[in-house]
Amino acid sequence: MKKIIVIGAGILGASTAYHLAKNGANVVLIDRRDAGKATDAAAGIVCPWLSQRRNQKWYQLAKGGAKIYPGLIDSLANDGETDTGYDRVGALSIHTSLEKLEAMKKRALKRREDAPEIGNVTLFDHEQTKAMFPPLEDGYKAVHVSGAARVDGRKLCRSLINGAQKHGAKFISGEASILYDGKMINGVQIAGEKIDARLVIAANGVWMHELLHPLGITMNVTSQKAQLIHVQHPQFDSSKWPVIMPPNDQYILTLTDNRIVLGATHENDVGFDSRITAGGIHEILSKTLAIAPGLAESTFLESRVGFRPFTPGFLPVFGSVPGFDGLLVGNGLGASGLTMGPFIGEQLAKIALEQQLDVNLKDYDVAQAILENLAFAKHLDE
Repeated sequence: MKKIIVIGAGILGASTAYHLAKNGANVVLIDRRDAGKATDAAAGIVCPWLSQRRNQKWYQLAKGGAKIYPGLIDSLANDGETDTGYDRVGALSIHTSLEKLEAMKKRALKRREDAPEIGNVTLFDHEQTKAMFPPLEDGYKAVHVSGAARVDGRKLCRSLINGAQKHGAKFISGEASILYDGKMINGVQIAGEKIDARLVIAANGVWMHELLHPLGITMNVTSQKAQLIHVQHPQFDSSKWPVIMPPNDQYILTLTDNRIVLGATHENDVGFDSRITAGGIHEILSKTLAIAPGLAESTFLESRVGFRPFTPGFLPVFGSVPGFDGLLVGNGLGASGLTMGPFIGEQLAKIALEQQLDVNLKDYDVAQAILENLAFAKHLDE
């Protein structure tokens, strides 16, 4: 049984390790616990079917993620992991324009033809909409999608890591560097110790350039800062409220402990500045209270910051790195990490185990996110 090392224990790395371990692989999962890990800050919405994105390659990953979630949650439950943070509470995509909502419903019904997990798609008037989410401003109507779900990133990631360990995976906290000889991957070194392996999978998000640069690889991965807020309303039991998807780039979702998550900012070109800023808080609260003024009396609980990784064209990449034998990477999940992460992790595991994939790997070629690959250039010269 060959040993496989996974670097990065966010949603992508944790799901990759879980799928590998569940299939009998000898897995070592390594994470250095960077502040600002996207999964740690994120609360996700699993509802890709209403998206207006025309990029079908992106949609196939998002749709695939939504499709496998129920089975993944059942699998984790069989492993004794029941506190996954996943719950199918449905979603309300709200708008004041009936015309736009009708177009949205039509699009969702069309997509339901090959994605029955969408569930029921129903147009709600303003009274029905507010009955399901009382803090909303008057006048909003909605398309309700019964199959949509919410995800607590921290809980799901913890469940995946626990599940992987129950299937024999080893978890190590620390900083790893990749060992190689020519184009052959030999394993990693961590805290002065060498761990031999012929296959390493890098899934460490916005920090991937730092990991791969010593190999002569320059990854084109950009970082987008996201701030979000957790509040709690003393007069409402919000634990089963549906996800709210407004016309702007914000969202509102609830968690089982009666927390309400307000998010999130989309801050580019700020590096790894992990501060909670007054401007960020102001943006979130202004946009939230404009659509849900009933949350104005909520108690402020905490703020979180995460850094979303993006690759060119806002399309994730995953697969083998040209010029090396035994190096796989996955990156660029962006703001859809909690939707796509388990699915892309499953695909990475299938590549490692030489199993048939569910997507066309050429659509997500790692080479399109590499700015410089000295090892591959040398290989061509030879």
